[in-house]
Amino acid sequence: MIKGNFIPINFLGLDENSSRFETSKVVILPVPFERTVSFGRGTSRGPSSIIYSSRCLELYDDELGCEPYTCGVHTLAELECGSVDPAHMVSAVSEACSQLLGLNKFIITLGGEHSITLGAIKGHKTRFKDFSVLNLDAHCDLRDSYEGTPFNHACVMRRVLEEGYNVVEVGIRSYSKEEAEFIKGNKNLKVIHAREIFKSKNQEWMDEVISSLLPQVYISVDLDVFDPSFVPSTGTPEPGGLGWYDVTELIKTVFKKRKVIGFDIMELAPASGIVGPDVLAAKLAYKAIGYKFSKK
Repeated sequence: MIKGNFIPINFLGLDENSSRFETSKVVILPVPFERTVSFGRGTSRGPSSIIYSSRCLELYDDELGCEPYTCGVHTLAELECGSVDPAHMVSAVSEACSQLLGLNKFIITLGGEHSITLGAIKGHKTRFKDFSVLNLDAHCDLRDSYEGTPFNHACVMRRVLEEGYNVVEVGIRSYSKEEAEFIKGNKNLKVIHAREIFKSKNQEWMDEVISSLLPQVYISVDLDVFDPSFVPSTGTPEPGGLGWYDVTELIKTVFKKRKVIGFDIMELAPASGIVGPDVLAAKLAYKAIGYKFSKK
């Protein structure tokens, strides 16, 4: 169904019995698209690096007390869209997600640049009518257009808002004057700055996030939400970011209190000799699987 280059290893290095498409509840959709990056490059290698790095993960999750992979995790071929323009990429990702959702799969999309998320959300719109978008990011990505295209990675959440969804952004610490003015006038947008999280007591910020979300939620993680000490390998790193437990505790809480309908991880730009960020991204994907399907 998905045409493209096969990555010669399954996510987590799973054998065929644990990764058959027909019986797997989860599908990993790699989208190596990189056309509108504006600083550091290399996000097209992100999906394959995450999948290769996942081999080093323990299958047992000590937090959840189970092996989440037993729900079945199938790794798809890379989606062919590297040579197309961003608008066509969005359509291709949307169509792929729509087909997979029609087969009752939970999709984890791996990018690639953040503009991919728009396609994934459009695809989920064909199956789920009302949902919030939770965007974990250093940047608002609310520009109307950037570097000649409205489908730039710096515009993705602006396009999502135009689809009619409410958006909650967490970890924000960099945006333009144009975006600041847009934030003030948009009732469908909630922004939680990284500095608010740093100053917050007793997880008040997390309660604010949860209360802003509809019963169904799509989660997008731009890896630059993490502090560069955790993830230096991203196209536009920003100091003052979140830590591992900030992110995983939030995601776990959202999975517990809301129905999460889809999940993506974007903007890994693998760097030679630095494997930590690749492993972090792989473990984050595995955590999402555990939070979705474990009974704990």
